[in-house]
Amino acid sequence: MSVEVEVVQGDITRIAVDAIVNAANEGLRGGGGVDGAIHRAGGPAIMAECRALGGCATGDAKATTAGDLPARHVIHAVGPVWHGGDRGEDDLLASAYRRSVEVAVQLDCSSISFPAISTGIYGFPIERAAPIALSTALAAAGAAGGDRLLVFVLFSAGDLEVYRAAL
Repeated sequence: MSVEVEVVQGDITRIAVDAIVNAANEGLRGGGGVDGAIHRAGGPAIMAECRALGGCATGDAKATTAGDLPARHVIHAVGPVWHGGDRGEDDLLASAYRRSVEVAVQLDCSSISFPAISTGIYGFPIERAAPIALSTALAAAGAAGGDRLLVFVLFSAGDLEVYRAAL
């Protein structure tokens, strides 16, 4: 049993894994950034399933089909909006990553790709988010047992460097 972690720069919609984690909003309505990219690339089947899920609380995650993406599932994780760090943002972000891994394990997924949840329009500082993301996902995958591949897919070179430093 082992957990392997990769940190790469790229487009998460092109990563061939069992499950792609989406940085979603509570309404699972689609949006901008990685959420919009996943919905555009995956097609209407993802949104059709999202509508039936009835939303998702901040810190939680729910799964749908991956539609036309090179994955079997999309796990929609809702991270916190940054309000300065004194409203439980760290714990909610950790919960979003933990729940993503738990949902992936329930779906028998051994490879999971993650974006930098909450670090875009939600404003969570990436230097603070990266160590939370990496340590929480790694701990959750280790606790689940089995062999797992965790791929953190960063859009920019700057974000990639932050994640590499946090490793």
